[in-house]
Amino acid sequence: MTLTQGQAPASVAPETTKEGRMTTLLSIGAFARATRLTLKALRLYDELGLLPPARVDPASGYRWYAPEQVERARLVAWLRRLGMPLARIAEVAALPPGAAAEAVAAYWARVEADTAARRELATFLVDHLAERGRPAMTDHTLALRCAARSDRGLVRELNQDAAYAAGGLLAVADGFGAGGEAASAAAIDALAPLASGLPGGADLLGALEDALTGLAVREGAGTTLTALVRSGSRLALVHIGDTRAYLLRDGELSQVTHDHSYVQSLVDEGRLSPEEAESHPQRALLLRALPDAGGSGPDLSLQEPRPGDRYLLCSDGLSAIVPAAELADALRAAADPDAAVAALVDRALGYGAPDNIACVVADVVAA
Repeated sequence: MTLTQGQAPASVAPETTKEGRMTTLLSIGAFARATRLTLKALRLYDELGLLPPARVDPASGYRWYAPEQVERARLVAWLRRLGMPLARIAEVAALPPGAAAEAVAAYWARVEADTAARRELATFLVDHLAERGRPAMTDHTLALRCAARSDRGLVRELNQDAAYAAGGLLAVADGFGAGGEAASAAAIDALAPLASGLPGGADLLGALEDALTGLAVREGAGTTLTALVRSGSRLALVHIGDTRAYLLRDGELSQVTHDHSYVQSLVDEGRLSPEEAESHPQRALLLRALPDAGGSGPDLSLQEPRPGDRYLLCSDGLSAIVPAAELADALRAAADPDAAVAALVDRALGYGAPDNIACVVADVVAA
């Protein structure tokens, strides 16, 4: 069908396929109405090769679309409403339905992880700015008595976990990939200059960000990191990955950090129960880790410690093997941090210790 100048196209037009079958093509206007896409969007998707028309009139340049393109166009529209980049949409739209569903789920898990990171950052900034507006507090309003221990476990040949506890710095890191042991050590080394603690009026956000920016590790390797840095009467928490921080207060154990893992995202969405997550085959799949390729960065928050608090930082070689109730029992029963880390590692070994183990225990005392 060729249009003469000034002639308005019909909404539909017959077309013969390469196989010799007759089909009906939709005008760009009719196609836009059927798919709820604007003409501008359809022209853009054509230019990008995302949704090319079935036929372009050689004289007028008018675009015609096949009815079977409606489903793909609607998928493109829904993915755009999700905020998915056009390049990623082109990849997803080319996949079979099952693989496309997995790709959309993975994309949304990443979006939620990024949103959670920004929420954590906003909370940190509110707390930090509020703290800077108060009268300065002495750096010696609290003290930490701490102990750290790392163990290879009973199955792994290498120990890629690292633990540190000294002065005002507590940290655990769980390396992965070839060179994972160097990656975990590098993450803790990057924070080591902060072991003397940070004064309450210091730029905590800048200091923590600067410490981890440009972390150099071997290609293919990475690490999780959970650390507490003393700052006056408070503790700054840095967290990325699935290493964890727990707080034992008044005999009750609570998890302070939120795992950046695919399985945790399924739990957050209500698609998986916490009990099902414990045995999920992809529970080790991380959404965020160091070096931070996604740009979200670690979660940052400020803790308000009290004398009598006991903090536990650990890798998943402990938290994924030993039930939370037993972690709480061991922390309550131990007379001091040294006894606590020994008891916790022993419990992991008792469960077969299939992974490396790293843990730090710190007691908050009045200075």
